[in-house]
Amino acid sequence: MLLVIDIGNTNTSLGVFEQDNLVHTFSLSSDIKKTDDEYGINLYSILNHNGIVSKIKGAIVSSVVPQLCEIYKNAIKKYLKIEALTLSYKSKLPIKLNLANNKEIGADRIANACAATLKYKLPAIVIDFGTATTFDIVDENANFIGGLITPGLKIQAKSLSQFTSKLPKLKIEAPSSAIGKDTISAMLSGIVLGHSCMIDGMIKKCEKELGQKATVVATGGYSSVLFENSSIDYIDKDLTLFGLKKLYDLNQ
Repeated sequence: MLLVIDIGNTNTSLGVFEQDNLVHTFSLSSDIKKTDDEYGINLYSILNHNGIVSKIKGAIVSSVVPQLCEIYKNAIKKYLKIEALTLSYKSKLPIKLNLANNKEIGADRIANACAATLKYKLPAIVIDFGTATTFDIVDENANFIGGLITPGLKIQAKSLSQFTSKLPKLKIEAPSSAIGKDTISAMLSGIVLGHSCMIDGMIKKCEKELGQKATVVATGGYSSVLFENSSIDYIDKDLTLFGLKKLYDLNQ
């Protein structure tokens, strides 16, 4: 079995693959204050609870938080006795990075672009709804040519409540209408439907620059909130984990 770990700014997603099948998924908070022992004990406990700790024979880590990448690698080595691979722009990839500075690209975005290339028709646009909402663009020749980064739904909601005196915190969910009848529904409309309109508009702009229609794939924690967005062709919540699994195989 293979352990794949995608470390985000807010949460860390973990998956366990048996061959090509994703058989377990877990989630932990991303906390740079925790030690490798704390993460190691958490990992060991989760895997042991599911009766698979002794079956894990490999691991790969993707991270947008550099400190946590090393902490997780140390934890895996110490508690699972495994040398984990680290995904980076230097890894062997099924795509070509065609960016101004390849060093800047996040490992999760590399995993998404690779997964889309392996699973879907190109060109492809991957929209990852996490702490930030990111677009990753792969052209018809499997070149990762760039994308965009914008504040995610949670950041927008938090900013509204933090920088205004009367607007409350709210749970992110799809509103029933564009015209809000109260403060909560008005905020949800502005945040969720506003975000949706931005996505529609940016997809059109990206496709215009590509010169053709693209396959649009949504992933990440908030992808299901925008499932009615007509411009999205597929919702694939485990796309990043799938990409990590394939990249582990490729880099053996």
